[in-house]
Amino acid sequence: ITACAEIPCVSQPKGFFFPSCCPPDVVVWPRSVEEVSALAKICHHHCLPIIPFGTGTGLEGGVGAVEGGVCFSLRNMDRVLDVHQEDFDVTVEPGVTRKALNSYLRDTGLWFPVDPGADASLCGMAATSASGTNAVRYGTMRENVLNLEVVLADGTIIHTAGRGRRTRKTSAGYNLTNLFVGSEGTLGLITKTTLRLYGVPEAMVSAVCTFPSVQAAVDSTVQVLQAGVPIARIEFLDDVMIDACNRFNSLSYPVAPTLFLEFHGSEKSLEEQVTVTEEITRDNSGSDFNWARDAETRGRLWKARHDAWYAALALRPGCKAYSTDVCVPLSHLPQIIVETKEDLVLNRLTGPIAGHVGDGNFHCIMVMDPNDQDEVTRVQEFTERLARRALALDGTCTGEHGVGLGKRALLREEMGPMAIEVMQGLKATLDPKNLMNPGKVL
Repeated sequence: ITACAEIPCVSQPKGFFFPSCCPPDVVVWPRSVEEVSALAKICHHHCLPIIPFGTGTGLEGGVGAVEGGVCFSLRNMDRVLDVHQEDFDVTVEPGVTRKALNSYLRDTGLWFPVDPGADASLCGMAATSASGTNAVRYGTMRENVLNLEVVLADGTIIHTAGRGRRTRKTSAGYNLTNLFVGSEGTLGLITKTTLRLYGVPEAMVSAVCTFPSVQAAVDSTVQVLQAGVPIARIEFLDDVMIDACNRFNSLSYPVAPTLFLEFHGSEKSLEEQVTVTEEITRDNSGSDFNWARDAETRGRLWKARHDAWYAALALRPGCKAYSTDVCVPLSHLPQIIVETKEDLVLNRLTGPIAGHVGDGNFHCIMVMDPNDQDEVTRVQEFTERLARRALALDGTCTGEHGVGLGKRALLREEMGPMAIEVMQGLKATLDPKNLMNPGKVL
């Protein structure tokens, strides 16, 4: 236990987009679930807020201690506990990150595919219902968590599917697991998660294809999915973003709306997937595919995609960035991206677009000068218009980043007052003193 000599907090400009750095009063580094429980009981007795902390890669201010309290840094609980190769599942502690797990699994023929880009804690990914570039094929964390061990605010330890349970399906009781997935630390501390694993594909190939317009690229995405192609990744970058990625990564892709695609399967199945996809992209005036077949070339291609945040920041050195995170049904995706591009141009904003368009989720990386209040105001108004545009198209204000501090009002608009009241009732039942990550989500 320490006073705040080593606070896991990233300093950001104050305001709507960048919650000011709110350090806790104390940081603790428990090494076991028993220690987590004992510390939670002390906090509960003294009415001290509890803020769970994994790796700090979240984007919505979720680890800020807005009311002070005790930060539970779970990095020292970093064991891979059980790998069941024949059952395709694994149980890990909260200090295990995505890359660490896949490195551990390297010789088993298995992998965990949910990839948010950052090397995030797997329990933190469960807490925010994270996803990423592979979600179109393998689902989000919500579909890949089988069981959770959770310490409640009063120190009680529960297992959301029953101790040791790891079946692929169940109809037993309420779905407590998915209650905690996406709860952002407001209901309890996740101290173990049991995850689905997948066989490493026999073959993988990636490709890049450019289009004359945003509409053509997004139409191709929708048509590929409608054709039943089990594509592993299909990522959209607009012309501004691909130009930024070219500069940042010393690449030479055409500066035009672009799809990055990846196919997984057997050699024979890949031939069929690629043939169908190429026909669709050609019908939408797409270019010939630029292939990345070996692991090294594929790695460079997807590194360029995952570096989009830094590439966008490099467009305006010295500025800060904020990422939007709306998600809409696929049929509305072309409309919202085209309207968003028009909004950016009309309001003279720098907001290159990158998106997991295979599941209707995209991000505008808003690059702005935090000292230019006029620009900050225009960006804030733009993000609110974008979120409400998504809600009007039956979408959500956040596809994968979570609600955190900044989207609480939008959550109320999205869910409606009665659903929010039910959520508040659940929160009050599990955490009647409002100690778990207070000020977030609700």
